[in-house]
Amino acid sequence: MSDVEIVRGYIPGSIGRVAELHGVYYHEHWGFGLFFEAKVATGLSEFLGRYDENRDGFWIALMEGRVEGSIAIDGIHADTEGAQLRWFIMSDALRGRGIGNRLINIAMDFCENKGHERVYLWTFDDLNAARHLYEKRGFKLVEQQRGTQWGSKVNEQRFELWLE
Repeated sequence: MSDVEIVRGYIPGSIGRVAELHGVYYHEHWGFGLFFEAKVATGLSEFLGRYDENRDGFWIALMEGRVEGSIAIDGIHADTEGAQLRWFIMSDALRGRGIGNRLINIAMDFCENKGHERVYLWTFDDLNAARHLYEKRGFKLVEQQRGTQWGSKVNEQRFELWLE
């Protein structure tokens, strides 16, 4: 793991690379297409455009200078709805190496340090490796519904974690 560096904040190319990682992975495994990749790129661009270090976090995993993973905490509604964990992805080069666990821990430590009381995320059924990491950190499934927020009909799931 010494060949992987975790960096906080935007670096040139990170929006495109994070969108690419999502687009390729979710197309290969779930058949998602243009709608989903564009949603990731647009949402991440909007987030980074209003990024506030006092409430938001964005971390990328770099290997040989290339973005190979990411996670974000969107704290814009932290006081009312909770902080949202978003854009959590690992490339095949990093999957299974413990980097996802490191990123989740960094993001949750950030939330605790910033005083965010609740963290939530939206995902969908059958993403078992990610779900394992969420539940390992204490997230609980609180809502499920069939939906199309990612451009394909899936069983959407909302997980929450209350921090003490």
